[in-house]
Amino acid sequence: MDFATIVKIALRALSRNKMRTALTMLGIIIGVAAVIATVGISQGANEQMQKQIADMGANMLTVYSGSMNVGGVRTGSGSSSRLTMADARAIERDVKLVKLMSPGVMASAAVVYQNKNWSTRVQGVAPSYFEIRLWPTTAGTIFGEAEVERAADVIVIGQTIADTLFKDEDPIGKTIRVKSLPMTVVGVLSAKGPDPGGRDQDDTVLAPYTTVQRKLAGVDYVHFIQVSAISEQATAAAQQQIEGVLRDRHRIRAGQDDDFTVRNQADYAEVANQSGAVMTMLLASVASVSLIVGGVGIMNIMLVSVTERTREIGIRMAVGATEADVMHQFLTEAVILSLMGGATGIALGVVSVLGIAEILRWPTSLSLSALGVSVIFSAAIGIFFGFYPARKAALLDPIEALRFE
Repeated sequence: MDFATIVKIALRALSRNKMRTALTMLGIIIGVAAVIATVGISQGANEQMQKQIADMGANMLTVYSGSMNVGGVRTGSGSSSRLTMADARAIERDVKLVKLMSPGVMASAAVVYQNKNWSTRVQGVAPSYFEIRLWPTTAGTIFGEAEVERAADVIVIGQTIADTLFKDEDPIGKTIRVKSLPMTVVGVLSAKGPDPGGRDQDDTVLAPYTTVQRKLAGVDYVHFIQVSAISEQATAAAQQQIEGVLRDRHRIRAGQDDDFTVRNQADYAEVANQSGAVMTMLLASVASVSLIVGGVGIMNIMLVSVTERTREIGIRMAVGATEADVMHQFLTEAVILSLMGGATGIALGVVSVLGIAEILRWPTSLSLSALGVSVIFSAAIGIFFGFYPARKAALLDPIEALRFE
């Protein structure tokens, strides 16, 4: 028999008992839909994480003070030494792979406007910080080097601060108190949303670092140094050069631990990407279990079908059908069952992904590779679990099959 005839006979056989056929496909439908939905959710979350990291500055490196072993544990920033403006200028001057540099000073403060107040973090930075962080303003402007030189009482506020203190009022030119210091709002930053750690990036106040040093924090050092490498590919080399400059300035001998920490944004992106890939594989593997269950269901139904159609098989063999013809017939039925279930599962999975994104507002991503793998896997399940029943049908003795009641 030609392939078209085999498919036609297979469809006719499956249509004899539509309810049983639909229930048999259910396992494959659920399995494929679950794989597509879980992969879509996982990849969407990974893409969202990568976007958040990129929004922080793809070429960014941050230097913190402190990194020493205490009881075998490497401590975090601020645990030992301090970073100075001389360190920041040395990095800007001596590290050729650094394009931009901004020192940073941090302080916590309550900000007050009329009868509204909000507790937030205040960061003292240089004008280059806004370019390093890829953070434009939606209203007003940023402060310049002249404001840094004279430690001007000006600030740029995040969207959360603007919404909390001003609501529908234009904040530009308004004066708010930061601690007890009156400061003029010169700009409002565009909204960035939460960072990869879940902290609201828009809940911030940015001022010239000299202002924060002298008038808010009362320090003569910096808490961090933020730099931008000339390219994303150059961040690793720039990190090594920064470490070399600081080790030399801090007189750290070979074999001694650094008294500073350099964090590479590209490393965060790579770790997040690897974690996302592992999570996607894990979720897809768990969802694939239902595909295996669906395959077992196909094998079970095909074995029942062989038993029910034993006399039909005997008649076909008696009129000239070969073992290969019988085997191809039942194998085709199993593959059609699996592919029909796979196609329905793909449609259900796509609808689920789109529905989750629309209703729950979760980040999702439709993966073409997941759709393709689902089709291939569905066909493979049909072949794998349909082979044994098809082989059993092909090996039936024609005479015994004709006698079967």
